[in-house]
Amino acid sequence: MNQLEDMRLFVSVLDCKSFTAAAETLGLSKQFVSRRMTALEARLGVRLINRSTRKLNATPVGLAYYERARRILDDVDEAEHLVTLQSNSPRGLLRLSAPMSFGTLHLSPLLPGFLQRYPDVNIELDLSDRVIDLLEEGYDMTVRIGVLEDSTLVARQIAPLETVTCCSPDYLRQRGAPQLPSDVRAHDCLLYGHGKAVDWSYWIDGRVERIGVRGRLRVNNGELVRDAAVAGLGLAMLPTFIAGTALEAGTLVRVLREYELPSAKVYAVYPQHRQANVLVRLLIDYLKDSLAESSHAAFS
Repeated sequence: MNQLEDMRLFVSVLDCKSFTAAAETLGLSKQFVSRRMTALEARLGVRLINRSTRKLNATPVGLAYYERARRILDDVDEAEHLVTLQSNSPRGLLRLSAPMSFGTLHLSPLLPGFLQRYPDVNIELDLSDRVIDLLEEGYDMTVRIGVLEDSTLVARQIAPLETVTCCSPDYLRQRGAPQLPSDVRAHDCLLYGHGKAVDWSYWIDGRVERIGVRGRLRVNNGELVRDAAVAGLGLAMLPTFIAGTALEAGTLVRVLREYELPSAKVYAVYPQHRQANVLVRLLIDYLKDSLAESSHAAFS
């Protein structure tokens, strides 16, 4: 086994947090992986891994070795990606994460075209509304919506985003339209997220004002919020990529049109060491071009 192969084994063991899981991932025996890690430690003259019956973790020197080994392996992978680009036949695995609604509504129809364009590329996509740790979980790229705060990651805008306050025509007839942003406090509001107070933000007199809202339904999926609004259960604040079709069909109508909401964008986000990843660049360019051709109901 050469040094790079030992590095890959070691990194996989720590990523998987066990010899057994790493062996299964790599298609090797647990005994083989354990022997290689023991041999690696003997060659380096240090203990890299603390072993116990219940858990496995890196020693301080093991963690330092892991971080450097991970960068080296990423550089090797990027070099191979560059070679495949020169051959006009990009290949490899791209691990992605995206919000559930954005994934089902927009990635779902777009990804088949990307895979048809690049037949040697494989994609592993995880749809979840939780905030993932790209480095910890080994993703090459994620799609994020809104304002970004983590400066350690690289972000490229792939689409603008408009957010609207809306409700069904029936709800509007029964409850009337809010005239001021503060009026939403008196309405049934459909809340996105769990376990925390919900504020809706509006530009008022040159500054953003946050207004606390309440409602009978709280859910962590934008499509369910949209469907509840269409059913007349209350006001909703939704991005147009979720509400656009219902707005065009008239099953939702906008309110508080004259009050602008803080702008947001759709970003492709990736670790700094993934900047040279050919597959990441190709997918970002593909999504940016494809979303720009989407109807104004979805992206504006």
